Amino acid sequence: MIKIISDSTCDLSPELIARYDITILPLHIILGEQDYLDGQGITPDELYRWSDENRNSPKTAAIALEDALTALKAAAEQADEVICFTISASMSSTFNVLRMAADQTAPGRIHVIDSKNLSTGVGLQVVAAAEMARQGLSAAEIVEKVKALRPLVRASFVVDTLTYLHRGGRCSGVAALMGGALKLHPRIGVAEGKMSAGKKYRGRMDRVIRDYVADMQPELLAARKEHVFITHSGCDENAIASVYGMLDKLHHFDEIHVTRAGGVVSSHCGPGTLGVLFIAGN
Repeated sequence: MIKIISDSTCDLSPELIARYDITILPLHIILGEQDYLDGQGITPDELYRWSDENRNSPKTAAIALEDALTALKAAAEQADEVICFTISASMSSTFNVLRMAADQTAPGRIHVIDSKNLSTGVGLQVVAAAEMARQGLSAAEIVEKVKALRPLVRASFVVDTLTYLHRGGRCSGVAALMGGALKLHPRIGVAEGKMSAGKKYRGRMDRVIRDYVADMQPELLAARKEHVFITHSGCDENAIASVYGMLDKLHHFDEIHVTRAGGVVSSHCGPGTLGVLFIAGN
């Protein structure tokens, strides 16, 4: 038996977590003196209210080594081998924490994978691994195939406001000010584990989202068919429905998943962010 584990930044829905029996290890979210576990005791909307009231960005922290040791020990007792996924190592020390915990728990039986991604860019890899495990592949085969799949994951999103990226030190004050004044909404992409800004859209966010998805249509039609994610940090339901309709009209994907980003991802991107994430064809 192979057990699949992911940190909480994978942003998978409760339904998918249950479908594939995935164990989720929460990162920490720190609001002033209060320390919360991602997905437990505080919602993204409550994070936004705290951030706006305090004009400050929530802090996030990796999984504690003690918690990682406890979780991996339990998994190793239940399964023959364990495969763990983490947010990009360039964005968090979670990968290093889990690797240390694996070495101390069951060396050789616990495999820790740096997703080199975030949000459902991690989730796509987690789901792929879980499906391979159900097909009877060995842990070594799954790890090899996931690492080959990793560069094909396409993760991008458009942000409604630059305020949260600025508060978190990922955007200069001038850029945030100019972006707000000009109603600019940059497309943020993830490549080789790092985020970078691409095309800048201008105008109302509902139109920006539609233009963003339309620009991706050639890539979407060439993508792997199994899964595509619409992941958002609190968007208007009509905008989400519009994106779902655009993807559905392509008649390409087997499953279109709508997921809400968790607290860690939401802390850094702010409300109104939306991304379409998928795996490119090979």
